Amino acid sequence: MPLQKRWEPLERATVGKAPDRYGVYELGDEDGTVIAIDHGPLRDELKEVLAYRDAAKVRWEACQNREHAERLAEEHRERLL
Repeated sequence: MPLQKRWEPLERATVGKAPDRYGVYELGDEDGTVIAIDHGPLRDELKEVLAYRDAAKVRWEACQNREHAERLAEEHRERLL
């Protein structure tokens, strides 16, 4: 099951809205197809994604802690297989 958040454009303003907490995020192409799922400190991770990855859209979910983010990311990755 994908994250239940709407897609946002992957741009500087969007990254600036990301919370400074651990979370899981999905990257999508122009059509909204998930191309990657990862986790970590959201704002830091998304800054790196903005600089180095080729994605058009992003959505995320903040988590309680790192372990929660890892578990949620793994659940979401399993559905892509």
